[in-house]
Amino acid sequence: MSFLQPKSISFDLGGGRNVTLETGKLARQADGAVTVRQGNCIILATVVANKEPKEGQSFFPLSVDYQEKFASAGRIPGSFFKREARLNDYEILTSRLIDRALRPLFPEDYFCDVQVLVSLISSDDQVMPDSLACLAASAALAVSDIPIQEIISEVRIGRVEGNWIVNPTRDELKKSDLEFIIAATEKNIMMVEGEAKECQEEDLVKALEIAHEAIKTQIKAQAELRQKAGITQKRDYTKPYRNEALETKINAFCKDKMHAISASASAKHERSDAFDALKDELKTYLGEELPDEDKPLIGHYFGELQYHVVRDMILNERRRLDGRGTEDVRPLSMETDLLPGPHGSSLFTRGETQSLTTVTLGTPLDELLVESAHSSEYSKFILHYNFPPFSTGEVKMMRGVGRREVGHGNLAMRSLKQMMPTGEYAYTVRVVSDILESNGSSSMATVCAGSLALMDAGVPVKKHVSGVAMGLIKKDDKFAILTDILGDEDHLGDMDFKVTGTKDGICGVQMDIKVDGLSMDIMRQALQQAKQGRMHILNAMYDCIPAHREDVKPHAPRMVKLIIDKEYIGAVIGPGGKVIQEIQKETGTTINIEEVNDTGEVSIFCKEKAGLDKAVEWVKGITATPEVGETYEGTVKSIKDFGAFIEFLPKKEGLLHISEISWKRLESMNGIFKEGDKVKVKLLDIDAKTGKFKLSRKVLMPKPESQQQQGPSKN
Repeated sequence: MSFLQPKSISFDLGGGRNVTLETGKLARQADGAVTVRQGNCIILATVVANKEPKEGQSFFPLSVDYQEKFASAGRIPGSFFKREARLNDYEILTSRLIDRALRPLFPEDYFCDVQVLVSLISSDDQVMPDSLACLAASAALAVSDIPIQEIISEVRIGRVEGNWIVNPTRDELKKSDLEFIIAATEKNIMMVEGEAKECQEEDLVKALEIAHEAIKTQIKAQAELRQKAGITQKRDYTKPYRNEALETKINAFCKDKMHAISASASAKHERSDAFDALKDELKTYLGEELPDEDKPLIGHYFGELQYHVVRDMILNERRRLDGRGTEDVRPLSMETDLLPGPHGSSLFTRGETQSLTTVTLGTPLDELLVESAHSSEYSKFILHYNFPPFSTGEVKMMRGVGRREVGHGNLAMRSLKQMMPTGEYAYTVRVVSDILESNGSSSMATVCAGSLALMDAGVPVKKHVSGVAMGLIKKDDKFAILTDILGDEDHLGDMDFKVTGTKDGICGVQMDIKVDGLSMDIMRQALQQAKQGRMHILNAMYDCIPAHREDVKPHAPRMVKLIIDKEYIGAVIGPGGKVIQEIQKETGTTINIEEVNDTGEVSIFCKEKAGLDKAVEWVKGITATPEVGETYEGTVKSIKDFGAFIEFLPKKEGLLHISEISWKRLESMNGIFKEGDKVKVKLLDIDAKTGKFKLSRKVLMPKPESQQQQGPSKN
C-alpha cells in the first residue's frame, strides 16, 4: 500500500503503441516532474525555477541536460570510475533539441533561472528515447506553475518504402530514407532537425504536416495531465524595470543615425564600430546624471531599437545590411589541395565566413567508439567543427568543445555522410573544419568545405553537398525571406533555416523559428529559395573540383580490401595472432580482419606500395586453394636425397622429386639447391588420400629435342 497518488494520461501513438504520462509519484519536490513511458522505455523529466531573477539579470538563463543512465539498459559504464560522467555528444545533441524547442515558450521578460533535467531511467531495445525527451520536459513544465505561454512537443518522422512513420523503432529507422525531428506548438512548427537521402522539398513539407498532427495529440495529453494535477494558474514573477521616457529619448536621438549605419552596406566590423560609436555618442548626450537603475537600460533600449530599425529597413526597403538583395549569395572563393601535410584540404570562403577543412584517412583501428546506454557502436566517418574566438575578432577563454560546436559539427556530419562510400570502403575518414572567419552560417561553410576536401582526398563521394542558411523577417502580413544570412540577420531575424543537399535533393535540415504563424506557404517559398542558393554554390564547387581524385595522395595510406572464405580467418590470424603480427612486422602494414555475412574482410593499409603488395600476396597465399596445373614461385624449405620440399604457398609444401627437377637425369641432390632458394614449380597432382602435393620444375623448362623424339615422359 502506498500513500503516493500519481496522476496519469495515456494515448496511442499509432499502430497500437501506447504512451503514458505520469506525475505525482517521482521527484515530488521539483516544481514539475513527469515520467513518459513507451514499452520498457521510461524517461523522467524534472523542472525547477528560481522564484526571483538574479540582481542585474538581463537574459533568460535556461539550462537543459539530457542524460542516459547506463543502469537503464542493465549496463555498467566503461569509464575508469564506472559512473556516468560528462555528457557525451549524443546526450548534448538531445539536450540541444529540447532546449531549442522549450526556449521560445517562456515570456520575453522572464529572467529567472530555470533548470530542466531529463533522464533515461529504463531503456527499450526498439524505442528511441530522444523522440520522447521533449514531450517529457514540456509535460514537466505543464504540471508546474512556472510561467510558459504554450505547451510544446516533439516527434521523429521516418519513411520506409514510402510509408510515413511517427517515432519509428530502431529497426525501422535503419530502413528509413529520411529522419526528421520536429517540434511544434498546437499552432506552429518551432524546430526541425534531420537528414535525408536526397529527399525533395515537398517531402519535407509532408513530414512537417504529419508530425504536427501527431504533436497535437501529445499536447492534448499534456493539457489533460495538467488538469488532473490541479494546475490552474502560473506563478507571478518580477518583471524587469523599464523607463518609457528614457526609451523615447533614446529612440528620438538614435533612430535616424542607426538607419544610416544599417543602410551603409558596410563590412561587419566597420558596421559594429559605427554602432559602438553611436552608443558612446548616446551616453554623452544622456549625460552622467542618469540614476544608477537607468544606466543598464541604455544598452537594452539601444539593442531593441536596432532590432526594429534593421527589420523595418529589410521589410520596407528590401535592403540588407551588406547591400545584397534578399535572394543573393555572398561572393564565393574556394580552393583545394592547399596544405601539403593532410590527405585532403580545402579553403571555402563566403563573404566574411571562412572554413579551412582537412581530411585524414585512417585504418579501422581509428574508428570512433560511440557509447550510449543502449549500445556501443563504432563510426568510420568523423567530423569535428572548431570555432576559435579569433574567428569573430574576440578574446575568449578556450575551454574545450562547447555545445554549439557539437551541434554544428553534427549537422555537417549528417549531411556529408549521405554521399560517403559504404561497403568495401575500409578507410576511417576524419574531417576537421576550423572556422577562421565567421559572419553567419559557418556550419554551412563546413558542409561545402568538407565536400571539397573529401573530393581532394580521393574519397569516392558520389556528389558534392552544399549548404545555405535562410532567414526570415516577419511583421504582421509582411515578410522577407533572406538567402545566406549574416550573423546580425540571424540574431535580429525570426528564423534560422539551414538546408544542405546535392543537385538532386536535400541531405540535411536544421531550423529554429522565433515567430508565431509561419505558414506552409512561407515554408515552401523558403525551401525553393534555399534550393536556388544551394544550386548557385554547387555550381561553383563543381568548377573548383568536378569529381573526386582517382587515387589518394602519395603520402596517404594505401588500402586494399580482400574478401576471403571465413574458414581462412584463423589461418591469417594464426595461433595467438602470430601470423598476422609477422605479416605486419615484415611488410610495415596495418591489417584488420572482420567477419561479415559469412565471409572474411581483410583490410590492408600501408604508406608504401611495395609493402602493401607484399602483404596482399602473403594473405592471398595463405587463403589460396592450390590448383592442379597452376605455376607458383616457391621457396626451398628442406633438401632430401630423393628431392626437395618446396613451400609454394604459405604453410603449403609439396615434393619436388629429383626426377622432376630437370629433363637431365640427376644422380644426387648435391649442389642443385640450397635452403631458401626461389624456384618456379608447377602443381602436377594432389593425392586424394593423403593430400600431398606433387610438384615439377622440368615441365616449365624447354624439352630437349632428343627426348621429344623419344616421346613424352612417363612422369
